[in-house]
Amino acid sequence: MSLDTLHKSNDESQHLLGLYRLCMNNIARKTALDESLRQVVASLGAHYPGVLTAIVVSRDAEQGNETGLLITSNLPQACLDLMQNIPVAVENFQLQGTTADRYETQQQSTYVSQLQDVAQSHALCLFDGMPIADNEHTLLGGLYFFAKDISPIKKPGGQVLHELASLIANLVQHKHDQQEIQRAQVLAGQSHASMLRMALAIEGSGTGIWDRDVPAGQIHYSPGWKAILGYTDAEISNRIEESYTRLHPEDLSHVQATIKAHFEGQTEQYVVEHRVRCKDGSYKWISSRGKVVSHAEDGSPLRMIGTTTDITAMRTLSQRLQESVDLVTCLTNEVPGLAYQYCMYANGEESFTYLSEGIRDIYELSPAQMQDAAALVHARIHPDDFPAYRNAILKSASRLEYLHLEYRVNLPQQGIRWRQMDARPRRLSDGATLWHGFITDVTEHKRIEQELQELATIDFLTQIPNRRSFMGRMEEELARIQRGASKSAAVLMCDLDNFKLINDRYGHAVGDLVLRHFAHILHDELRKSDYAGRVGGEEFAVVLAGTSIADATIFAERVQKQLLDTPVNVHSHIIPVTVSIGIALMQVSDIDADVSLSSSDMALYRAKEDGRNRIIVAAD
Repeated sequence: MSLDTLHKSNDESQHLLGLYRLCMNNIARKTALDESLRQVVASLGAHYPGVLTAIVVSRDAEQGNETGLLITSNLPQACLDLMQNIPVAVENFQLQGTTADRYETQQQSTYVSQLQDVAQSHALCLFDGMPIADNEHTLLGGLYFFAKDISPIKKPGGQVLHELASLIANLVQHKHDQQEIQRAQVLAGQSHASMLRMALAIEGSGTGIWDRDVPAGQIHYSPGWKAILGYTDAEISNRIEESYTRLHPEDLSHVQATIKAHFEGQTEQYVVEHRVRCKDGSYKWISSRGKVVSHAEDGSPLRMIGTTTDITAMRTLSQRLQESVDLVTCLTNEVPGLAYQYCMYANGEESFTYLSEGIRDIYELSPAQMQDAAALVHARIHPDDFPAYRNAILKSASRLEYLHLEYRVNLPQQGIRWRQMDARPRRLSDGATLWHGFITDVTEHKRIEQELQELATIDFLTQIPNRRSFMGRMEEELARIQRGASKSAAVLMCDLDNFKLINDRYGHAVGDLVLRHFAHILHDELRKSDYAGRVGGEEFAVVLAGTSIADATIFAERVQKQLLDTPVNVHSHIIPVTVSIGIALMQVSDIDADVSLSSSDMALYRAKEDGRNRIIVAAD
């Protein structure tokens, strides 16, 4: 699974889970249906920039042939006004067959066609839709998506459409059920017989009614309540003790504590979600809501009336979404590195909105520190690299460019380490910029890279620059002189005298030791602005920046003296070594670096011809 796929899956799952929680909270707070749908539309608009949404549901599918519509949308008002004028009859909301995948009837095709005409009149395209149907496949309405141009935008996929339609259907059906329940509770307050009649009226709605006689320890269930669990009217007793045996063992104490709290007046209503055993031995999730409607003189409860709704489908949806989130989280936590989501808000504030467990290794922080992670991470970035780090993020946000950056961090335990950041930004509807990214440890990669660089530029035996690297430095020095940054530089060619005889007499291992010894002497005599290199078998070259011939001659004499004063000692054998040196001047008129190097090489040749262990300056 690619990183982009992981991010997309996690993003969709988090959004659907957020919508589920929003709807559940609105149900708990008894939020009006139109307000709940407006919040759903707003959330979809924020999650899918450029996509406009319309939710069309029947206000009351039970009254007459012509039905009023509740249309909730972020479409332009003029477009909504035209949609309100499209006639829709009850039979328009009937599905063919037993599935609710897409609209198939002639009436539905006509309705969708008119929606398309309305959209096109406002330069919009109706690119997708999904019916909103209850568990009996009765169509409650439709979910439609519009856009000016669908090619570049993020769109909800087919599975997401199914989940959205199911969630909205549950919201609409719950509102319808609550309206019926409210009517039932009003009548139930008048008499037990009224409650039974209302229970019969809503028996097929998936909601059951119960009436509890607290002192007698009895509870009466409506036929609809018993049907939820698969029982007939005569198969369940009215003893409260028996009702507790159907509760899931893990939920029993919670249910009893919730009832006790309500009986003692600690809560205004009794509200609990729990599992209950069905006739076939399986368990269903139900939501029970009730209230004590009469009390004895001492305040003890006498009668309690409530409702029970089957919420298994919504619980299953929630669990499936949570499992999806957990899977993506598990995958990102197992991948070496840090998967993250980072947001830069329109007001300039910044924060991490998701961090995988990899942050423990990458920054030596924990996911629990997410609220303050931005400042903590910035404090761990190497000061020399922080300006480039900030500029890269700001540039990515400004241009919405892919972010790729290598930088160092200074960690309390690991010390200096290298990190590589890769992230893709996108602009949110509120002007914020959101990155989904991944950060990896590239310290070992940088170490190998450095070693390869050294292998390519450093002579392995003497550990000073090789000929290729030295010539590159010479070209740089000549460029400085030609720019006027320096007047001249001295170039020295050095050749160890009689080196072949040393190799033949003492062996190549001793010869290598002599070469390393001379390279060490050169290194100790150089200034920071000077540099040396091994350009042949026993040949070395030196560039003394900003140095005259006279000063270069003094340098060469020091090298000869140091070599003479420190002969090579191998197994008590003293091996005297001398060096011949040719000196030339690098000048602004030189065509390239080879001019001065050739001049110093010819001077070296004369030093060899004149008897070795000499210093010769090239003629002008």
